[in-house]
Amino acid sequence: MNRLRLPFAAIVALLLVFVAVAGALLWNARATPPVGRLAGSGLGGPYTLVDQNGRTVTAASFSGRYPLYYFGYTYCPDVCPLDVANLSKGLALFEKTDPRRAALVQPVFVSVDPERDTPAVLRSWLAAFHPRFVGLTGTPAQVDAMKHVFRVYARRSGTGADYLVDHSAVTYLFGPDAQPISFIERDAAPATVAAELDKYVR
Repeated sequence: MNRLRLPFAAIVALLLVFVAVAGALLWNARATPPVGRLAGSGLGGPYTLVDQNGRTVTAASFSGRYPLYYFGYTYCPDVCPLDVANLSKGLALFEKTDPRRAALVQPVFVSVDPERDTPAVLRSWLAAFHPRFVGLTGTPAQVDAMKHVFRVYARRSGTGADYLVDHSAVTYLFGPDAQPISFIERDAAPATVAAELDKYVR
């Protein structure tokens, strides 16, 4: 019985085709992020606030980047500084593994206490965290409008100058098109933050 023998050149050509197809499939899978947990949720929307330097910021200001929104306040005695520190460390971990993609992430701290969190207060407070953090504040009406479209709960508790603010503590990851992708829960470790960014940021 005669066996079919392929020329060596044909075998090499077939192997090259296989490698090319496999590489294309792998690249496509890497380039297309998985569908996030917030996809299609309708979360988010237009807003107008000011950053820690007094500049006007809207959702369009982060076009082409992956804003990572955290809602809190600088007078928070425990949860907020811990969460923002973990987000900062998580982003730093991601920067070490993939600087190009990490540069697309924009960490954003949105104050739910605009009466005390002026731009100057935000600037001083954020200096202790990741250097690329943007702090946002505004009038109570502007902050309330953003809380509404992002479905964030926040309510003042207590009286006097040392009042607290009860608030939801979830971090939202949005895409370059201002659409919601996923979320990072309260108390997430830096490694968890880095893994979530690695999963979705392209």
